[in-house]
This record gives sequence, C-alpha cells and structure tokens, in this order.
Amino acid sequence: MTRVHSFAPIAAADATRLVLGSMPGVASLRAGQYYAHPRNAFWRILAELLGFDSDLGYAQRCDQLRANRIALWDVLQACTRSGSLDSAIVESSIVPNDFGGFLARHPQVQNIYFNGARAEQMYRRHVLPELPSSLAAIPTLRLPSTSPAHAALTVPQKLAQWRAIVD
Repeated sequence: MTRVHSFAPIAAADATRLVLGSMPGVASLRAGQYYAHPRNAFWRILAELLGFDSDLGYAQRCDQLRANRIALWDVLQACTRSGSLDSAIVESSIVPNDFGGFLARHPQVQNIYFNGARAEQMYRRHVLPELPSSLAAIPTLRLPSTSPAHAALTVPQKLAQWRAIVD
C-alpha cells in the first residue's frame, strides 16, 4: 500500500464547469500529469469536444481546458491504495480536497461533472456533507469513466455522453 497525493487543480478564475476524477493513477502520478495513461480516453474525448489536437503537449491541453472555462481536479487530496484502481483505495485513509475553498475562489462554477461512478460516490460521501447548502446545490452529473478499466462502453459511446459538458 502506498500513500498517494493528488495534483493542484487546473482552473482559470472564470471556470464555469468542474470535472472531477477520484485520484490520479500510477502512470499519471509518475508523469505528474492528469490522465497520463496512454489508453485513458480523457484527453482524446476533450480534444474532440473542444476542437483541439489531442497530441498537443500537456501544458497546451491544460490551456485548452482553461480557455474553455473547464476546471479539472480530483475529489481526493490523499489516500492509501495499491496500484491505480479506485477499488483499491483504503476508505479510512481518504482525505478530500478543499471544495469549499475552491468553489469560493471559483464562484462561476455552475456544473460539476464526475469522471466515473467512484468519483461521484466519494464526492457525495466525503465532500457534500461538509459544503454549505449554496455550494452543495451546484448541479452534478456522473459521466462514464474515461479509464481503460471501464470497458463496458466504447470510446465513441463515452464521447456521446461526455457531450453534456459542452451542450
């Protein structure tokens, strides 16, 4: 078991949408980049939706999110787990990120989107009860995980559901 820590959020001050994962996987932690696993479809899906080249460098892909007023973060600030799977997270080790502070600094966030069921579950369990009612009322939507471990849907099927963030 390893203690792992998330990254700082990617967010412009005027972000209107927040996409939340659970905790970066091993490949992402090694690279110091969100969604660095080559088979994770996150960047391919966002590139398609926002009209940029998914082969851009990481900094340029992050700039595209900011330019489109999309913030990216994780529900968890830290946890203990073995490997990359959310199912390996030790529940008692979970430390959520400071969403009260983040949302206060980004008051234009109107929607929160979860990259998969586990991110939504952890947000509802560990974050939502601590938020003031005004922030807890921000609409949320769970989208299918872009992880290659979530093989129940094809990438085109995932893309169709992820269109909700630009509609």
